[in-house]
Amino acid sequence: MPQRPIRLAIAGGHRGASFLNALALLEGQIELAAICDPSETVRDRWSQTNPGVKTYDTYARLLDDPDIDSVFIATPMTLHAEQAIQALKAGKHVLSEVIAAVTLDECWELVETVEKTGYTYMLAENYCYRRETLFVKNMAELGAFGEITFAEGAYIHDCRDLNIHIDGTRSWRGNLRAGNSQSSRGNGYPTHSLGPVAQWLGINRDDRLLRTTTFVTQSASRHEWAKEVLPEGHPDREADAWLNSADSASTLIQTEKGRVISLRFDSASPRPHNMVHYGIQGNRGAFVSRRHDDEEPLVWIDGISPGVSPANFRHEGMARPVGHEEMGHPEWQLLWDLADRYEHPLWKEHGADALSSGHGGGDYLVLKDFVEAVMNGSRPPIDVYDAVTWSSITPLSVQSVQNNGAPVDIPRFNRNS
Repeated sequence: MPQRPIRLAIAGGHRGASFLNALALLEGQIELAAICDPSETVRDRWSQTNPGVKTYDTYARLLDDPDIDSVFIATPMTLHAEQAIQALKAGKHVLSEVIAAVTLDECWELVETVEKTGYTYMLAENYCYRRETLFVKNMAELGAFGEITFAEGAYIHDCRDLNIHIDGTRSWRGNLRAGNSQSSRGNGYPTHSLGPVAQWLGINRDDRLLRTTTFVTQSASRHEWAKEVLPEGHPDREADAWLNSADSASTLIQTEKGRVISLRFDSASPRPHNMVHYGIQGNRGAFVSRRHDDEEPLVWIDGISPGVSPANFRHEGMARPVGHEEMGHPEWQLLWDLADRYEHPLWKEHGADALSSGHGGGDYLVLKDFVEAVMNGSRPPIDVYDAVTWSSITPLSVQSVQNNGAPVDIPRFNRNS
């Protein structure tokens, strides 16, 4: 175990700045040593607010710095795999923002590089570390839902204003959602939805993703937005500017154990943003997340939740099934009502600190687990096999859409499992 803090560099100064509170909570374990960003404005801002942190204008120069142990990749997602591979080959541990890769070739090369170099790689999927998702993970692992048969997740976030820079040029997101990009017609951002669900179902532990299919809607919302906000003559106001995109993608995944996962990705449709949209169905209970900020997550657990359930009748000696009229109606209850029984140990210990960081505490806890994996030489909770399995849904969904929704097999990236 290193006797000094891990020296971390951040590639991508804009997104990376949001981790400063989380890094401060890990003082003594991790030291922010450098940042890299092509924007002189971003670098100058870092120099003014964090004068002890080195700044680099190119990624190659950052990787040449022998004082850096680890790299946190917070750049546009089309760069994640390439930059992670470069860092690993340069002898650095890697924490990567989502998604891990946008092509299957990148997925395989990332796996092979981690296996060859032996350095730690972890995906920074912060949605896995929110209180709600950790809570449900603990319930699933303790068998509260019984045998889980179905789970769902969705990322529905109107990001149309992020497609165009203030100077009228397309951002990396705009380029990704238009033209003939790898993810313009598919599920281009699956890990916020799939990551927590995969952990609840033990994917890559005692189950695995087997095959998937995706259907997409027509593209309507991006063009409508462009007509309203962009000036006359701008090319993205044209009717064909976003035709190769889609407003919404719906993905179904079947697991080896016969479970079904439903995912939805939509970054175009106009509606209020809700960060979490999940559900679980088991043979002993169910969970539904809130639909908007004025709701709370709900569960129903047979024999625990209020209202009369089949379990109550069995405990009272009922010898035969009874009709729903005789049983009464099972009732949903607040997830938080079961905190004494099912709160995740990680949140019990660190939740108060976590809430001072971003994404509902996820930004702090994902950094914490990465630091522990590097220091202990242990398997990170979201390792490279998880990262590429979840991220592979993007290129596989594109392939499925191109073949009119035909199912596509999901590779087994860990050949030793």
